[in-house]
Amino acid sequence: MRRPDQQTTTRPTPGAAPGTTPDTPPAEATGPGTRRTADTGGAARSPDPAGPRPAGDLTTEAALAPYLRGQAAEFLRSLRLHHEHSAPADSGGHDAAAATRALRRSARRISGSLHTFRAALDPLWADQLRTELAWLSGILAREHAYANRLTRLVEALHQLSGPALPAARGARAAGESATSDAQGRAALGVGAARAGALLERRLTLARTRSHSAALQALGSSRFHAVADAVALLASDVPLSPGTAGRTAEALLEPAERAEQRLLTAVAALPPDDTEPYNEAQDAAWHQARLLLRLHRYAHEVVLGAADPALTGAGHALDLHRDAVEAAGAAAAAARTPRIAPATAYALGVLHADQRHEVEAARTVFRETWPYAAALSTP
Repeated sequence: MRRPDQQTTTRPTPGAAPGTTPDTPPAEATGPGTRRTADTGGAARSPDPAGPRPAGDLTTEAALAPYLRGQAAEFLRSLRLHHEHSAPADSGGHDAAAATRALRRSARRISGSLHTFRAALDPLWADQLRTELAWLSGILAREHAYANRLTRLVEALHQLSGPALPAARGARAAGESATSDAQGRAALGVGAARAGALLERRLTLARTRSHSAALQALGSSRFHAVADAVALLASDVPLSPGTAGRTAEALLEPAERAEQRLLTAVAALPPDDTEPYNEAQDAAWHQARLLLRLHRYAHEVVLGAADPALTGAGHALDLHRDAVEAAGAAAAAARTPRIAPATAYALGVLHADQRHEVEAARTVFRETWPYAAALSTP
């Protein structure tokens, strides 16, 4: 990673053949200082509207501490909104869900920054708070994940088992092909309704349990301890001894390591010509998604804004994760004892469809992966 006052340098996409020209990033990605309307984590605005900060401001006191205090303030604000919209007299379920997403978003950013810049902070404090924030973010994410998974699978089933195609008129071959398609749709339609009902029972139950677990967590002494720690962080960031007055290297070096871990992980991703149903490869893609998130947060700390060049790639990895988990849910439902063969068939087709979506997301990621070093400025 370069200092903010250095010129932009490009690097080829990891794994690209020598002499090839990487794809050009989207036209709107004019630089890390560009304001974003959305990002893969759901943020609606960049952390620092002023854009990239001068190199002289790249110290723990001038960059990392204000960033952590700002995210802590967002956490507390989201928590207050969540309490307000979760009251029995309040009917704003949508507002409560939005507050929960904002709570998770700030928790992820604090936790990720504590991980990347641990050397600049009190290490014991950073490790403890990061562990607790990861627990909280995971608890809050499950209900939303189950709801989205159910919606995704039901919509996919509807598309796969839609109205049978009419028999084509004209050539005999065309008529036979259309009839075969119609028979396939009809066979799938027999089990699709039952498959959808089975998925709805399973995922609705999981969502209900996750909702109860989240409410229990938010009322626990463990959560109140986390909230107290974040409230203290909003006013005081525990820096490591000797950090005060250090140069930009205190932030640049760990941010560069985060960038390099991402680039290494992307370069090691399996090639496109591998077998499409190799679930063993999913873990490498999930790891790339996690490292991309850590890299984005480090970019926000060091350069004062999110990197718009990574928006498409991050969104593709989110879609990849969703498709993998949806395929897993379909496969798990198909293992339900004593289900009808038609139901199992529909779930098998659904699993195959979601695995195709996995492959499509991987292709989109490769197409949107930026050609320039992700942490770079003009």
